[in-house]
Amino acid sequence: MNRKDLLLFFVAALVMVLLPSCNLAFSQDSAPQQTKPAARSSDVAQSDDQAEMDQDIKLFRREVRSEKDAIVAANMDLTAAEAEKFWPVYNQYSADLTKINDTKAALIKDYLETLDTMNGEQAEEYLRQRAAVEESIMQLRLKYIPAFRKVISGRQTALFYQIDWRVGLLTDLQLARMPMIDP
Repeated sequence: MNRKDLLLFFVAALVMVLLPSCNLAFSQDSAPQQTKPAARSSDVAQSDDQAEMDQDIKLFRREVRSEKDAIVAANMDLTAAEAEKFWPVYNQYSADLTKINDTKAALIKDYLETLDTMNGEQAEEYLRQRAAVEESIMQLRLKYIPAFRKVISGRQTALFYQIDWRVGLLTDLQLARMPMIDP
């Protein structure tokens, strides 16, 4: 698989699991190229492909956040008074989580682009950075427990985190299908 195919696989896999009702389309050339275009036009084509892929990923992530918001809303069963207090805390939590997930997405994108060429040190650095991202997510969750507890009950807070974890696990399940490093 080339880089574009790997990134499209990542995006498409997440779309298939998390957004079955969404009509996102990702274009890719399925026929292998028989001749190589001039280096300059190849660079322009790669740049165009990268820009299109970046836009697709941005749109996809926005849709995932929207779907997650809908899942939370459908499952929390908040009163009007609780909802009025809950959603601002949730929105700030979601914004902070998005920043961490921006880092995670960049790491995964870089991993997929360099999978075939990374050396041992680069592979280990990827692992350290990825572990730091996962730790940041858990630290964020712990940080927000008191904020959620101020506006909803302990049981509702637990329910929210169960929903949050499940959505995260669905995403991670798809990430587990990424190609692995060939030793």
